[in-house]
Amino acid sequence: MPEYILAFLVAMAMALIVTPPVIRFALKTGAVDLPNERKVHKVPIPRIGGLGIYIAFMVALCFSIFVSNLDAVSLHEVAGLTLGGTLIVALGLIDDYKNLPAKVKLMGQIFAAAVLVLGFDVRIDFITDPLGDYIYLEWIAIPATIFWLVGLTNTINLIDGLDGLAAGVAAIASITILLVAMKQNFFLVTILTAALAGASAGFLFYNSNPAKIFMGDTGSMFLGFMLAGTSVIGTVKSTATIALIVPILALGLPILDTTFAILRRYFGGKPIFQPDKGHLHHRLLKLGFTQRQAVLLMYIISAMLGLSAVALTEVSSQIAVILLLLIAIAIVYGAKKLGVLNLKRD
Repeated sequence: MPEYILAFLVAMAMALIVTPPVIRFALKTGAVDLPNERKVHKVPIPRIGGLGIYIAFMVALCFSIFVSNLDAVSLHEVAGLTLGGTLIVALGLIDDYKNLPAKVKLMGQIFAAAVLVLGFDVRIDFITDPLGDYIYLEWIAIPATIFWLVGLTNTINLIDGLDGLAAGVAAIASITILLVAMKQNFFLVTILTAALAGASAGFLFYNSNPAKIFMGDTGSMFLGFMLAGTSVIGTVKSTATIALIVPILALGLPILDTTFAILRRYFGGKPIFQPDKGHLHHRLLKLGFTQRQAVLLMYIISAMLGLSAVALTEVSSQIAVILLLLIAIAIVYGAKKLGVLNLKRD
């Protein structure tokens, strides 16, 4: 059996096993998400489910390392990624209990990203233009990689608004990157993304509507950070323009929802970090969708973007850029129609 399938199965099994104890621990220690006017749940729900995702992922990763023959470079990269991910989980746990200010969370995320980039020399050194020429980032490489890591860490966090939404989108994104990594023979990336997909899938058993537990910032930030770090580590970025397009499209739904939220709040004269009810899932609920229907539709959108990412690896860089622009135009048009991208001041 291929190692990536084993990693997926081990992670999923562990998530199914460890999540119930996490639920009991959350209830015992007061880590619960209380309902309010912005949230759609009506009763208090345990909210440190990300701890179960983290444990499941780590067990699957350790198992995969044990049965595989990773080289020293890969082990070094895995050490940096898991250390950064552990710091993110610690930050998320503190936030789920204490509700940290947004700026404090941001500084913690930057620190975790800096550990991976500066401590383990994992960074985006170059990108390619549509003509296939290399553009070396040089001194911009470090801040650009940190921005990438922190940005994707927050995209999953901000989309975590409905039962099963963030976990399902993260699983779909993981599988997308896994499929591309398999085609390009990036063994380490297949292991990492398979473990992330398995942990997310196992957690969904308890997180689907009606949810028994939320992943909280512990889980959403961990999934975002690990997907961001994996896309950097896995050299998925090294095979021309399409390489960076793959993770961007795979996480297209949360990336665009976050971008629209920032633009919406900025042009609306509101603080960027101030929560609102303008996210796509809020708009779908307002249109009359049930939670399950809204989540299913967003799964379909994520899957379509994921399939687009895989398909774009089969065409030239120039065609990929043109198709990406067409996809972006279609999404922006849809967002305007739904009111997700409302740039008018109230």
